Amino acid sequence: MSKTPKLPTLKQFLERFPTDDECLDHLMATRYGKRHVCAKCSKEANFHRVQRRRCYECDFCGYQVYPTAGTPFENTRTSLRDWFTVMFMFCASRNGVSAKEVQRTIGVTYKTAWRMCNLVRQYMGYVDGDTPLGGRDGGIVEIDKAFFGGYDKQGHDDKAVVIGMIERGGDTVTKVLRSKRGKHVLPAIFKWVKDGSRVSTDEAHVFGVLAENGYMHGTVNHRDGEYVKGAVHTNNLEAYWSHLKRSIAGTYVSVSPKWLQTYLWEFEFRQNLRKQPHLMLELLLQAFPRPRGDV
Repeated sequence: MSKTPKLPTLKQFLERFPTDDECLDHLMATRYGKRHVCAKCSKEANFHRVQRRRCYECDFCGYQVYPTAGTPFENTRTSLRDWFTVMFMFCASRNGVSAKEVQRTIGVTYKTAWRMCNLVRQYMGYVDGDTPLGGRDGGIVEIDKAFFGGYDKQGHDDKAVVIGMIERGGDTVTKVLRSKRGKHVLPAIFKWVKDGSRVSTDEAHVFGVLAENGYMHGTVNHRDGEYVKGAVHTNNLEAYWSHLKRSIAGTYVSVSPKWLQTYLWEFEFRQNLRKQPHLMLELLLQAFPRPRGDV
């Protein structure tokens, strides 16, 4: 039985991208190719590097292509190698990467480190995407709500509400909701879980109408100490919530509701690629779309 390829080591990463030039060459090669049809003169041309600028120039008409355009690296003075290093850190970590850790590692200000982390998280969400789960031929989808931040006091409902959906043997989708009410919970389920799916939830009242909406719905009653009823349980999702909350508390201490979704994207990206860790960094380094004008 073959072993799952692992994420490159830090040594291998540094050997692959020793300088900014190698990083820029990689972006050019993956986004455009050193030889491609020029968007201006329509000729298939070689593009050569323009010294002291982050661009490449058409051999025929001099049209310039900026490989960093439309990426988190656009309009930044931070070196590409530092950006690539931060992405490597996010892929290598299991519990998240704080801005303080980035500040210490690459020697930038805290403000710059926070901005880099924020943009990398957003980009991880873009690369991962969200594919609807389940379906009549798909795996059982576990659905549950979780609450983050705020204060758990009687009469105060200031915790952020997150809906989580995990398809057994498949992907995970997590979304911040406006409230725990059915008018916000159910549309998220209808959008991200295919009609006819087998779903498992707890006994919460908000899930009671799923069977009426085309789902094969099974429940377990956590209040009565029931956690498994045959194939019906939410144990995979409960384990994911536990890891997510421990990681946020241990690495980030607290997360504001404004940016909570970006942190969810970060952990969702790693969760969905947990069986293919060697692809995490490669996908982040290759998935930048071309700017529309250069297609």
